[in-house]
Amino acid sequence: MTQNRPRPQVMRLTDAAAERVRSIIERSDKPVIGLRVGVKNGGCAGMEYTMEFAEEAGRFDEVVEDKGVRVLIDPKAVLYLLGTEMDFRADKLSAQFVFNNPNQTSACGCGESVAITPAQSETASVGA
Repeated sequence: MTQNRPRPQVMRLTDAAAERVRSIIERSDKPVIGLRVGVKNGGCAGMEYTMEFAEEAGRFDEVVEDKGVRVLIDPKAVLYLLGTEMDFRADKLSAQFVFNNPNQTSACGCGESVAITPAQSETASVGA
């Protein structure tokens, strides 16, 4: 009998990111269950990260619970975000979420868009 390995967590949050997400959700005008994160085509480098309030989980969303915060990952973004750490940084001139993504191959100069290569599945790399 084969034993299934636990699935890796798609993304994790730093303490700062978890605290910021929690703060934003608490101040929402409508009931929110978490933050939905994804990627979309756009920008000069090819892709952009997306974030929005999630009022309910989508049928195929990957749900990540980390540090008391629920993040829902768009199913089309899972392979692009695998292994990503979401951070929140604030300085004198800006405050923003930052994605430390091992699948990111480059970023544009303004920092708004990125080039991301999907993570390779283990089954694809076994035969190589």
